Amino acid sequence: MTEVDTRTNLLDLDRTGLEHFFADTLGEKRFRAQQVMKWMYHRHVTDFGQMTDLGKELRGKLEQHAVVLPPNTMFEKPSTDGTHKWLLGMDGGNAIESVFIPDKGRGTLCVSSQVGCGLNCTFCSTGTQGFNRNLSTAEIIGQVWVAAKHLGNVPHHQRKLTNVVMMGMGEPLLNFDNVVRAMSLMRDDNGFGLANKRVTLSTAGLVPMIDKLSEVSDVSLAVSLHAPFDELRTQLVPLNKKYPIAELMDACVRYAMRKPRTSITFEYTMMKGINDQPEHARGLVKLMRRIDAQVQRANTAKVNLIPFNPFPGTRYERSDDSDIRDFQTILLENQVLTMVRRTRGDDIDAACGQLKGQVMDRTRRQAEFNRKLQADGLSDAAA
Repeated sequence: MTEVDTRTNLLDLDRTGLEHFFADTLGEKRFRAQQVMKWMYHRHVTDFGQMTDLGKELRGKLEQHAVVLPPNTMFEKPSTDGTHKWLLGMDGGNAIESVFIPDKGRGTLCVSSQVGCGLNCTFCSTGTQGFNRNLSTAEIIGQVWVAAKHLGNVPHHQRKLTNVVMMGMGEPLLNFDNVVRAMSLMRDDNGFGLANKRVTLSTAGLVPMIDKLSEVSDVSLAVSLHAPFDELRTQLVPLNKKYPIAELMDACVRYAMRKPRTSITFEYTMMKGINDQPEHARGLVKLMRRIDAQVQRANTAKVNLIPFNPFPGTRYERSDDSDIRDFQTILLENQVLTMVRRTRGDDIDAACGQLKGQVMDRTRRQAEFNRKLQADGLSDAAA
């Protein structure tokens, strides 16, 4: 029988938690937390014996009671466009994916918050994998640790990590405490030192948790909207049945009101013949205008149009480029700040909506999706 390691993984603790660990568990001064954080996050050192500004006695205590254990990299894969994907091993045969996207002096890491996802958005490959569990703080911040260590070995400055987006596998607000703690480490000067606006949390629209987030964190907010009308959005994002668009928009207004210099990005995946028609664009304009009017601040609401990224078994198709341009034009002509996201990493299945990992599904959704593939004459081999 394998002996369970009961030592504390220090990647699980934000600065406050680490200060308590040193004071309460080790009987040491709280400032030791900052020293160890710099070793872990600035120098990527995991061996306490190499932390040379700590005394020998303290290093011995740490070896007895603690460990610095980032996720295990099962494999990593670069894209032809510079995008880089990691498959990181979890316990129980699970694995998650993280993706780094370099672009014009900006380097963005897309981070997962759950093993799989429980929301079952119909156009997302992750949703077909079902759900296993929430990630720990160490497993979330560990993704940033792995990427930052890799990028530190790359001499090109434009590949440095400048932004983190909680847009990988899972719904971040369903793993609230661990995600908030990890985002604190991302922004801590002794952690990764990112500015508040450079850490973004993306949600499908859990209204109560958006309100809770506004009380405890100053990160940027992105909302996976994908439709301007309730009936259509419920088909695409089943969570909309519980928190319809009007309630979601009200929560966004409250978030923006509490963050005077914050804008909110609405993500809108463009699917051919589904949500890409002029009437959809005009409906979206009304929603965005309403937010700006209520907050009394121009460009509080921004739209990010995302060309749909196909995956085996999906019934959706990517909108034609001409339809995406026409859609964007309608929004821009109505003073709605709108960008079209350039598809990156699709040659390694690292584009938006394509992340899958390995999920030991507890929801039976993965089996149901595979049965559908077989019924339609497809199979996982198509991947």
